[in-house]
Amino acid sequence: MKTPTGFAALCLAFAMIAAAQAPKGTPGQTKRFLYMSTPDAAQGIYKSGAPGILVFDIDDGHKFVRRIPIPEFKEGLRGFTPNLKTHSGYFSLTSRRVGSFDLESEKMIWDKVFEAGADRSSVTPDGKKIYMPTGFWYLGEDGGMIVANAANGDVIKRVKVGPAAHNSLVSLDGQFVFLGSQTTFTVYDTKDEKVVRQFKDVGERAIFPFTVDSKNRYAYICLGNNVGFDMLDLETGKVVTRIYAGKEKIPHRTHGAGLTPDETELWISDQQGQTLFVYDNTTMPPTPKAEVKGLSIKGHGWVTFSLDGQYAYSHAPEVFDARTKKIVTTLKDENGELVSGSKFFEVHFRDGKVVEMGSEFGVGRKP
Repeated sequence: MKTPTGFAALCLAFAMIAAAQAPKGTPGQTKRFLYMSTPDAAQGIYKSGAPGILVFDIDDGHKFVRRIPIPEFKEGLRGFTPNLKTHSGYFSLTSRRVGSFDLESEKMIWDKVFEAGADRSSVTPDGKKIYMPTGFWYLGEDGGMIVANAANGDVIKRVKVGPAAHNSLVSLDGQFVFLGSQTTFTVYDTKDEKVVRQFKDVGERAIFPFTVDSKNRYAYICLGNNVGFDMLDLETGKVVTRIYAGKEKIPHRTHGAGLTPDETELWISDQQGQTLFVYDNTTMPPTPKAEVKGLSIKGHGWVTFSLDGQYAYSHAPEVFDARTKKIVTTLKDENGELVSGSKFFEVHFRDGKVVEMGSEFGVGRKP
């Protein structure tokens, strides 16, 4: 491996300082942590401390453990996605820089600048390919995905789909990659990136965050003009239903949708209303079940869950019990300041090794 220079060398120096504090736990013990990158490029509300990764102990009331300083993160992250095979977090920055950070060694593996840029990326489960949307800001007709070698960032191909490619998500089984671009939702295979199915005119004015179930049967796509979602049947190619939250339409965008791991509930975020709407996903179509209030900020909007389904996270500092819908704690940094974001995922360590990882997307995980 070449000696790292520039950004990578600087990050490596900071990582070496932090490595001695890496979360190890006692021998044979599995410890669960929440890794949150900071600052969030889409959410500049809390900017305390050095940029990098904040680590919280899930098993100790989400208590702050430490901060892994990564100076270049200061410009803000567009995406932060994990991969168990490579035990790494793949980041994309506002500067169009994308890279891979090893969570075990706490070293930068690679980082590169891509001309079009990269939004919320995703990685195949085997750790071989990274899919990088060219970004909601890129309005060229050649917008779409950059497919790269996840080991070094070398470009494999560029897939054109159209302007404003925003979020990408690889299915849990690694068979498909889902991409949102303006009001088009596209399903590709991961073997050669051929289009499997494409949905036009969904999500109202744009494709905002979405989630899918574990069987790759249904996708739930946030609406852009009202709080609510479109439910798509990925096998038949039909829109099953469009559901609006509340007794009357709430006229602003939805930014965040997550399925509980058992897929019995769908949660969506009304970030302006500081509320999470919960739907019973055991019915067809899903039916309103609860409204979770108490979010302390408006922010960017997001929803995901702990792997065991116990905790619900959003763009706000509050951590909710997913069963009772009550606040159980708030995320705070080393100075006791509230912190939040929308780029985070769960990591399990045992004997210094990563043994399990969650996802920044609240995807269904029903067996």
